[in-house]
Amino acid sequence: MVNDPATFGRIAAANALSDIYAMGAKPLTVMNLIGFPRCLPQSALVDILKGGAEKVREADAVIVGGHTVEDDEPKYGLAVTGLVDPEKLISTVGARPGDRLILTKPLGTGILATALKGEIISETDMAEAIAGMQILNRYAAEVMLEVGVHACTDITGFGLLGHALELAEASQVGLEIEASALHIYPLVAEMAAIGLVSEGSYNNRQYYLPRIINGATITPELMDILADPQTSGGLLMVVAAEKTDELKKKLLATGCEAFQIGVVIDGPPGRLKVT
Repeated sequence: MVNDPATFGRIAAANALSDIYAMGAKPLTVMNLIGFPRCLPQSALVDILKGGAEKVREADAVIVGGHTVEDDEPKYGLAVTGLVDPEKLISTVGARPGDRLILTKPLGTGILATALKGEIISETDMAEAIAGMQILNRYAAEVMLEVGVHACTDITGFGLLGHALELAEASQVGLEIEASALHIYPLVAEMAAIGLVSEGSYNNRQYYLPRIINGATITPELMDILADPQTSGGLLMVVAAEKTDELKKKLLATGCEAFQIGVVIDGPPGRLKVT
């Protein structure tokens, strides 16, 4: 997604740690998983690992080892182990009608990465998104635990559309998302308008479109943004209406973003409506 090896490492680490934070858990140990080609300088591999280690330290976790293989292109991921009190675990089950949906990062990283690979934009053009992908969801998760929420998921490869529907199905509720409340990174709308979307977005749209109540009325550009696979996306929190202002206020005070993007409705279960 980016050319700078250290930045690549930081984004990959933040992305991997996100699953732990989405469940209200604390990361403990990390295993590095690396594929690396002989044609690249070893210094690039060192910088990738340094970038990842920087985020692991920020998470107060420990790298305990890893595995490296020779590959045709550089790949870097992390297997993360965390700890959570079972009585305090947050999952996709628990959303209730009337709850509010709060998202902690803008959307559009997949669209921008596609435009970058196509040399339509530069890394400077997507600097805000690159910075956002490096932010740990740790701080949002800490606020989430302090305030108390009913459910949560992180927004990654299945896009806002897929992960929101997963939550709706698990909780046996419907969701209503307000299109005008969605926040996107700069240039995302322009890139979507000219069709610069990833293959993952097409796959997400094809799979999840039948579960959108009013899917036929959604513009292609909006659908591309909803289905856009995110790397190190934000947390989608489901919070009681009376706690919404407190959650947003504390998220903002911590330096996190807080976008109220919709509401939980009675149903139909596992379905979503975009207004």
